[in-house]
Amino acid sequence: MRLTALLSMAARVVTPKDYRYGTNRPWTEAAKRMNPPGKRRKKVFVEPIEAEDWAILKGDMVEILAGKDKGKQGKVIQVFRRRNWVILEGLNTHFRYVGKVKDYRGTYVASEAPLLLRDVALVDPSDRKPTQIEWKYTEEGERVRVSSRTGRIIPKPVVERRDGIVPLQWKDGSKDTSPEDALEKTYVPSLKTLEEEVMEKLGIQEHRRHQKSYWY
Repeated sequence: MRLTALLSMAARVVTPKDYRYGTNRPWTEAAKRMNPPGKRRKKVFVEPIEAEDWAILKGDMVEILAGKDKGKQGKVIQVFRRRNWVILEGLNTHFRYVGKVKDYRGTYVASEAPLLLRDVALVDPSDRKPTQIEWKYTEEGERVRVSSRTGRIIPKPVVERRDGIVPLQWKDGSKDTSPEDALEKTYVPSLKTLEEEVMEKLGIQEHRRHQKSYWY
């Protein structure tokens, strides 16, 4: 499914006031089963965090501070800001028994359970240890995350978009194509076919002669 289709579906979804958010998107069938019409679920109180103060992003390396995987470090693969949740790759897993039917006994499937934001800490890449962070501004006016323990800047992670493109992080244009290179003419038109150009490039010579066919 394309990203534009997902965005259009999300724009049409109107959640009720007492909607209980989970790990499933509100427009999916799994979310609708968890929130059927007319059912009132116990309200979940979530500590409000402003979007600009959210410190842990998808692709960050964090360390677990509580629970069965305490002390382990992992990569953030999902963020749920409505519940202050993060999911780490391969950590805090639980097993579900799925696929049981009449002729098949089913199987166990491992999946990562969410962790509260307060139960993880960002890892400082300079020494690979957990740290608290502060938001500060550089001389260029860029807002960055700074380790409270070492004072080093913790860069934001680079992650692939849904279409597989990795967004560029540089802003000074140092790695952009120069106007001279962009305007340089590198294509030379030719009357040769693609096969003839390939043969010429590879040094292949054709010694066979084309035989004419006559129609009577």
